[in-house]
Amino acid sequence: MKLTYLSLGSNLGHRELHLEKAQKQIQRRIGRLERVSRFYESEPWGYSSANRFYNCCVSLQTNMEPLKLMELLLDIEREMGRHRAGTGYSDRIIDIDLLFYGNIKLDHPDLTLPHPSMGDRRFVLAPLAEIAPDLIHPVTGLSIAEMLRVCADQSEVRPVP
Repeated sequence: MKLTYLSLGSNLGHRELHLEKAQKQIQRRIGRLERVSRFYESEPWGYSSANRFYNCCVSLQTNMEPLKLMELLLDIEREMGRHRAGTGYSDRIIDIDLLFYGNIKLDHPDLTLPHPSMGDRRFVLAPLAEIAPDLIHPVTGLSIAEMLRVCADQSEVRPVP
């Protein structure tokens, strides 16, 4: 079993319900959820939209290989109504990113591990620091709490009341 970390986000429709549904699907199809952060609200990152995101991070144990895991995460997104159009960022019902798969470093055309942009995104680091502040990034050597402290992204990310 590998300890895996995911980031979930939604900025369309019933954001909280979408995140909860995705968590249930992940638990049912992939592995047992270990820890789940609170929901955080954040502004869109990388594009403009009036729709704010709800984000959270989860950790889970899985025996699924990374590429198969990614395939199933994309299936869950599609089944929940996510339509990927083009290469840019856009509003979405659900977004699930695979952040870490144990300490594995992977550079594959379909998947890079650890997630290459997570250190630039406060909306990922804040909920991840809640559930795994001492987790060490295998490339940077920094803990998640340290990565959050030095993150250049200063956009507003706040817990949902």
